[in-house]
This record gives sequence, C-alpha cells and structure tokens, in this order.
Amino acid sequence: MNASFPMTARQIGDLLGRTVDGDESIMITGVNSVDVAAPGDVSFVGSDSFARHLSVTAASCLIIRPQDVASVSSASWIVSPAPYQDMVVLMRLVNPEYSLEKGLRASSAIIDATAIIDATASIGPGCVISAGCSVGPNTQLLANVVLYPNVRVGADCVLHANVTCYQGTTVGDRCVIHACSVIGSDGFGYVEHDDKHFEKIPHVGGVRIGNDVEIGSNVSIDRAAMGLTVIEDRVKIDNLVQLAHGVTIGQDTAIAAQVAIAGGTKVGRRNRIAGQAGIVGHVETADDVVVYAQSGVAQSIDQPGSYFGSPAKQHGLALRIDVALRQLPELLRQVRTLTAQVEEMKRERG
Repeated sequence: MNASFPMTARQIGDLLGRTVDGDESIMITGVNSVDVAAPGDVSFVGSDSFARHLSVTAASCLIIRPQDVASVSSASWIVSPAPYQDMVVLMRLVNPEYSLEKGLRASSAIIDATAIIDATASIGPGCVISAGCSVGPNTQLLANVVLYPNVRVGADCVLHANVTCYQGTTVGDRCVIHACSVIGSDGFGYVEHDDKHFEKIPHVGGVRIGNDVEIGSNVSIDRAAMGLTVIEDRVKIDNLVQLAHGVTIGQDTAIAAQVAIAGGTKVGRRNRIAGQAGIVGHVETADDVVVYAQSGVAQSIDQPGSYFGSPAKQHGLALRIDVALRQLPELLRQVRTLTAQVEEMKRERG
C-alpha cells in the first residue's frame, strides 16, 4: 500500500493504526527531522536526546512516546510505543522505492540466450546478462548492471545502477546492492619471487551472499582464491567497504563506511564494526563483538564485548590506557621536579 501527501493527521494515524490527539484535520505535506521541521511537517521523537525539541518544534504533527505527552506543543500528535519504527513505516508508504516496470526488458539490454530470467524480473537499459545466469522473480536490475557468466540472483532483489557481479557470484533473496559496487573481483593475491617481482595468484573461487543482505554503494567484495567469500543472512554493509578474498561475515552483522577486512578473516554473528576500522587477515572475531571507529584489530577476538584502539583492546581497558597517556606529561614534569630536588639534596649533603 502506498500513500501520498498532502494528507490529514487523521489519515496518518489510520495508516499507522494509531489514535490522533489534537487537531485531526490539520494538513500534512511532508516529513522532516523534529529540530528543523516546519508547519505542515510530520516528525517524531523517539529518544531523550530529541525530547528537548518537543516544546519548540514547528512540526504540525508529532509521533511521540507516551511519556512525552505532557511536553508536546504541536497541533496534533500520535502516541506510539515505537515512534521511530512508526516513522519508518510512514516514510516507506509515502516514498516508495524507485522501480522499473515489472517484466521490463529494455531494448538496450544484452541478455544471453542461455540466461534464465523470471518473467516478473525487470532488466533495465544497458544491462549485460551473460551465459548461464539466472535472475529470480520480481528482481530489478537497474541501468548498466553487468552479470558475468554463471551469476545467480534470487527473488525480490534490487541491483542498482552500474553494479557488477563477476562469474560465480550467488546473491540470495531480498537483497539490495547499491550503485557501483563490485562483487567477486579478484583478491589482492600475489606470489613474491626472490627477485621481488610479483606473480598473480589465480582466483577461481566465488562469492556467496545470503538472504536479506544490503550492500552500500562503491563496496568491493573480492572472490576467494579457492572456495568462497561468504556474506551470511541479514548482513548490512555501508558504503566504501572493502572485504578481501575468502572473508566470512556472520549473520546479522553491520559494517559501517570505510571498513577494510583482510583476506581469510571470519567475522562472527551480530558484530558491529564502526567506520574506518580495519581487521588484519586470517583472524576471527567472536559473536556479539563491537569494534569502535578507527580501531585496528590485529589478532583474533575470542570473547564478546566492545573493543577500541589500535591494536584493539577491550573498550574499558583502552579508555583507561588513554586516560593514563594523557597524564604522562604531568607525570614526567613531576619526575623531573623530584629528580632535581633529589640532586639538590645530594649536593647539600656534600
């Protein structure tokens, strides 16, 4: 079901299955963040950090928590046990994803005769689908997507413009791959000879992506030299991430922008890896690990918990070390002062 602005606050409540208080007839024309919302906007407050805006926001309708009712000043409001989730539902209803006509075969697309394309799949302009490929029901390949030979893409997927999947890549169901990402390119693997020149190692493995995975734009996921690079179910990967050959990412893991993970590493389930973190090759992380931004993981992490620093340490320990380091200049000053006092006492005693 889709909806569109303008609509009344009452109509928004009906879409969400919630009761509206205040002026049900006020007209809503858009969505916005609570701190910058203008008259005609609907917004939400789902945490204490944004509750300070309740009494000053110009939004015409707010989706709020039960404890915030006494502070609300907007013309209408909707009480919800989960304001953020309700706002996501509303945004999805009023801003449907861009999609191609179901079953489209763009005249400029090149589709090999051996490829199996479901009748409901859509193939956009400039796409190239090579021999032995398969594309599942309701999947959308937007402009200039390239599938090398023997690529399999499941049902209800969206591959955005200029995505390239190398040979042997498998993509599960309900996956989203954003523009310009490359799946299955050769890993950074070379043999260094005695005279220091490099010889390329053939990469004959593949990439297997599970179900309900989302991959951001300009992500590079290398094929394995042998075997598979594996992205398990429900993994979420931000833009500009590099996953090297033979990496395994456990299910329900989230990886933020500019993370790099070297070859052969196995990341556990439900990991959270923050921006610009790096993980060396051929190590493992346990399930339920959090790696803070710009941290460097130099060895395996075998216990759940939060890790920070380079090399990464347990978060609490890393913070204590950081505090101690900040005290070093003063400690050095005190040592120099005490040393000078001791020397002066020695001279006085002759």
